[in-house]
Amino acid sequence: MDKFDRIYDLHQIFAGRRVPLPVEALMERLGCSRPSVYRLIRLLRDHLNAPIEFDRERGGYLYRQDAETGPYELPGLWFSASELQALIVFERLLESLESGLLAEHLRPLAVRVAALVAHRRLGLSEAAARIRILGMASRPLGEQFRRLASATLQRRRLRIAYRSRSRDETTEREISPQRLVHYRDNWYLDAWCHRRKALRSFSVDRVQTAVELATPADEVPRPQLDEHFASAYGIFAGKANKTAMLRFTPERARWVADERWHPQQAGQFLTDGSYELRIPYRDERELVMDILRHGPEVEVVSPVPLRAAVAAQLAAALKQYS
Repeated sequence: MDKFDRIYDLHQIFAGRRVPLPVEALMERLGCSRPSVYRLIRLLRDHLNAPIEFDRERGGYLYRQDAETGPYELPGLWFSASELQALIVFERLLESLESGLLAEHLRPLAVRVAALVAHRRLGLSEAAARIRILGMASRPLGEQFRRLASATLQRRRLRIAYRSRSRDETTEREISPQRLVHYRDNWYLDAWCHRRKALRSFSVDRVQTAVELATPADEVPRPQLDEHFASAYGIFAGKANKTAMLRFTPERARWVADERWHPQQAGQFLTDGSYELRIPYRDERELVMDILRHGPEVEVVSPVPLRAAVAAQLAAALKQYS
């Protein structure tokens, strides 16, 4: 009997019962050890919100009776949103995996994931057909990902040829890779650039050549990495030195107020129902693109340069249609 069957059976034992059962009786009925019973009780109570309580006077467990909500029933879905997403992503990745060095080792994992999805207690038989996970604007990964990942994990410097999109030119760099980042369905490499003597973020698909060097990579402390790459808005990194104030119409506020644009954002509703959002940033490029998605439903209140940049983009777009 596996864990999910035991959870189901434990629920069946408690359902409709008014007399508490001691742990010894639960061990006998479930055919498991005392620690296993305690683990099952915690899973049922903490993850499936079952109203289990311990009756000290009678020395046993039972479901707490609630006249308002009625008897407790197991939920139709036992997984959280993040667990369900991870499960479906794993299943589809393992299905699409081509033959390679890991195929033999991952095949047992694929079998276990498939069995989990098909488990009769979990109600996931329709998951593949009823759940869609969509990527957006992903770019081909390019040929250098394996070398970049290897050097990052082996802590080796790299010599790369990088084709910048903004300048449409190729430069050669020697870099110390720090970490790979998967952001908005695309991969980036955070690294110390020895040419610029600064931290930089490189789009993996724009790396044309990569050579792993024998020289150990320089280490940048994690707090410094987080301060540089996580303090400002978007993938264009650098320590935030400006704050954008955006004002959304009451209609759009109903969506934006529930969105997380940045970990250090601050938002508030105004008396007219509009929503004011403050976002720390350094480089305005990605922020401008996301502001433009909301069209006339948003106004940049400050700073003036950001407001001017958005206005210029809107004017250029209007000129295309005039």
